[in-house]
Amino acid sequence: EMKDNVNRLTAIGLLTMTQALAILPNWWISWEPLPPDCQLPDDPVDNLDQPILAAALREALKMAERITPTMLIATNFGISATVNGELVIKAPDWVYVPSVHPLPPGITRTSYTPQLDGDFPEIVMEFISKTPGGEYDTTPTFPYGKWFFYEQILQVPWYVIFNPATGAIEVYQFRAGRYRLQQPNEKKRYWLTPLKLFLGVWYGTDPGDSRTGYWLRWWDRFGKVLPWGSEQWAWARQELQRERQEKEHERQEKERERQEKELAWQ
Repeated sequence: EMKDNVNRLTAIGLLTMTQALAILPNWWISWEPLPPDCQLPDDPVDNLDQPILAAALREALKMAERITPTMLIATNFGISATVNGELVIKAPDWVYVPSVHPLPPGITRTSYTPQLDGDFPEIVMEFISKTPGGEYDTTPTFPYGKWFFYEQILQVPWYVIFNPATGAIEVYQFRAGRYRLQQPNEKKRYWLTPLKLFLGVWYGTDPGDSRTGYWLRWWDRFGKVLPWGSEQWAWARQELQRERQEKEHERQEKERERQEKELAWQ
């Protein structure tokens, strides 16, 4: 009953998260292997943009050779913790873990438990969809809100919330025990320390014409965008075409000079 009352007061804003934690009994966190019969989250994706946006972020990092074999970059992937003896699993739309323990050959990673399987996540992202997904949910009791899970249980250093429909982005950094909203630079980009890259919003159509709208993109410290693979190939074709045009222009110039010389000798 106490948990229900605390949840209710927190939801309507009469209690802050800090106050709620002070009222509730002490809680402890452990990092346990998942039981064999554990049912992982299999929430249907109600926004077709979500997997496209997540894949584009990963693809740009891959094309820039910024992904190492020990990293974990995944989408809609279950991250677990055991809180007060109860298993809690959340599946962020995009997650970055700098280093994970290798798996035996032939084994596929289907979930991730920090400390047990490797480093703690350093970046998590949620993409707002038509159906509320609890991106701002601070419920401090089981099964815990996403915000609370990322902030208080995992203490993920960076939390990004992005609305693909409007292009609105919020970037939070974990400092002094809670998330604090960050301000972008003059180009409206955010420096994410774990990847040493800027994250920002870009509007346009990908070269594959799969989607026109707002995207999350990476920029390096010099302001150069990390291209997608399709962009690199398109740029390579354009460069090849430019070189061919220059060679044809040179050929035509030489032919013109040759003809002028012939006329001069006549």
